[in-house]
Parts: sequence; structure tokens; C-alpha cells
Amino acid sequence: MKETVRSVDGQGSRRIDLAYVKLASSEMARDINRDIVLELIRANQPVGRAELARLSGLQPSTVSAIVEQLLEEGWITEGAAAKRPRGRRPTMLTLNAELVILVADLRPGQAILAVVDLNGRFLSRESVPLASDAERATIKIAEALDAMRRQHPDKRVEGVGISVPGRVNPETQRIILAPNLHWADFDVKKTLMERLNLQVELENAANACLLSELWFGRMDGVRNAVLITVSEGVGSAILANGQILAGRSGLAGEFGHIPIDPNGPVCGCGQRGCWETFASSKAALRYYEELEPEHPATRIQDLLKLGEEGNPKALAALERQARALGRGLRLVTSALSPEVVLVIGDITSSWTRIAPIVEEEMAATMLAGTPPRLAAASDGELARLRGAAALVLQRHSGYYRSTHGARERPRNTVNA
Repeated sequence: MKETVRSVDGQGSRRIDLAYVKLASSEMARDINRDIVLELIRANQPVGRAELARLSGLQPSTVSAIVEQLLEEGWITEGAAAKRPRGRRPTMLTLNAELVILVADLRPGQAILAVVDLNGRFLSRESVPLASDAERATIKIAEALDAMRRQHPDKRVEGVGISVPGRVNPETQRIILAPNLHWADFDVKKTLMERLNLQVELENAANACLLSELWFGRMDGVRNAVLITVSEGVGSAILANGQILAGRSGLAGEFGHIPIDPNGPVCGCGQRGCWETFASSKAALRYYEELEPEHPATRIQDLLKLGEEGNPKALAALERQARALGRGLRLVTSALSPEVVLVIGDITSSWTRIAPIVEEEMAATMLAGTPPRLAAASDGELARLRGAAALVLQRHSGYYRSTHGARERPRNTVNA
């Protein structure tokens, strides 16, 4: 029997779109509606049951049943009754402020760690240096996350979300491609789960950033988009017909490792002239060193500061990076025809200077029509961390589990 799954496009909430007709079991439909109600509570809290029924289009009895389930699972809490001039006073619902997620954004040489609540608020955040050895680094991350957990004894931890500068196999949750990290042969998830006794979820950094933009309601109504992360490398995530694409083994969207010049520099993936060797932060630093070999900049933040101060060589290096970024986006727009291209990374701190250059290059060879809208997304570091938190929320939600299967969870965690 074909069942209809409702879609919501309310004010401040993320549109939920299956993007294709499919036969759904009653359990799947119920789980999707559960996730819709949870997101509506997040976007409109404090909110009553009757308002949720109006916003979702679901029957009041269905909303009441879902609310009871969410209360039992600990995702939401009931507050005071709202004052009304007449009639019954509804009990208001909010996300559970006591439920938090441990998150980590992995980078070459360091990790940014945080404790995030269900509203995306940061309760604590810190940076830890990492050894190049994957096992030593993962143990360091586990110890630091455990210390952060102990700092919040009044909170309940739902799980751990990890943003990775590489590709993660969605089935095995193993890193299979991370040219700038070199951890592909080590099981990060298993080590963290054993040491923290919490469910751990890994995802590519670009996908995590895109999930953050979707989860926290900044892309309502957008069905086709590409998000580009610019850091040590160049990553990308694809939203097509309302769905984040993973592809076979989670490798969809590796535009950063498409060679655009066979005579270019050697990339971390082993090929020559990949897009990221021209458009990444490392590339910008290399351009500046070529112009200023006696006093090279060692961090992209230093180069950006020089640019803001009007240093002509720094400005030339950043312009060269911007033009390379725009030329690579020609390939992206031709292949995917997105409505929006979002860029995240340190480069966006000089976006008013960088954006026109990128737009000019991107629009130079449009096959037809107008180029997609180009925009800087929210703070890259925060987006990766919030995306890692949203990853845990998504994978512990009903719809994800009904379509992907429940993952084995440590015994002392909340079985949402």
C-alpha cells in the first residue's frame, strides 16, 4: 500500500522532501512524521500541540502520539502552560536542554572539540594538538572529549559526532579517503566508542557543513545546492532534489581531486594538478611565498590579515586563489546546475573582496542561463561542529534508522 508522507515548508523550519515517489511502510511514514514534528518544535519552541498540528498538517491525535514518544525518549520537555484570553491553556514544548552531543572537527595537526546542545548552542569548546599517528591522535581526542563530558555532569550525552576532512564509507563508517590526514587505515569510530562507551558517527566535513545549514534552517526552499569547503584542501557536498548525495562508498562530490592541470603541483591524493592544489588555503600560502620568499606566511589567517592591511603581494596571492576557486566552480556548475553555491572557510573573512572575483570566473563559461547564487555560509569552524551534532541527531532519529537500519549502540546511552 502506498502511503503519503507529509512535507513541511513552514517558517523557520527545514523543508523535508523525499524527492521521489516510493512505497513506504507505515513505520517509515510514522518515523518521518516524528522527525518533522521534532524539527518544528526546534524551529518554533516553545510551541503547543495544537500549533504543531497546524504547522505540520498532521492530525492532532497523530501529533499527540508523536509528542508522547519524543517526551518518553527525552528529546523534548514540557514547560508551563501558555496564557490564553479564553479556552484551554496549552502546555508548551521545547527541546530538552539537558541533552547534549560531544563533537569534534578533525584537521591535520589539531582537532576542535565542543559540547553542543540540541539548539546548536556551544556549552564548551577547545582545540587540542594531534600527533600524525592516527591511534595516538584518536586516543587524545577520546581523553579530551571525556574530560569535557565530566565538566557537564548535569547533562545527558546522546552521542559523538565527528567531522572528517575526507570521505567516510556510509556503511562501514571507516575513513576511506583523507589525503591531508592519512588516517584511512585506522578505525577511528571503533576506538572512540570503546573509550567513551558512546555511539559515534563520522561524516565528511563538507557534508557536515551542509547538514548544519539544512538542520538549522538556513536553506529553506533550496533543493539544489553545492557547498564548498576551502581549508587545507577543497571539499564539496551536494544537495540534489532536496537530498544530500553520498554516492557509492560515500565518494560523491570529490571535485577537489579532479585534475585541472596535468603539469600542476602534486596533490596529497597522489595526482598532479588537482583543483585543491590551486584553490585551497595551502595554495594561497604557496602563491604568497613565491612572491615573498624571504618572509612567507605560515597560516592562512596571517595572509588574510596582510590582505586586509593592503599588502599588494598578499592581495595578489588571494586573488589568484579566488580565480582558481571560480574556475573550478565552472566544472561544478556545469555538472550539477545548482541554485546556490555556498563557500565555507577562512577565505570568507575577506568575502567582499573575494566574491566578485569568484563570481566573474564562475560565470565566464556558463552553458546557458544565469550562474547560481554565490554566498558565504556561516562560520566554517562552527558549521563543522554544528553539522557533527546534527549528524548525531539525524542518525539517531526515526527516519534514518528506518531506512538505514539501527546501529548497535553502547548499553548506557539513550536509545532514541
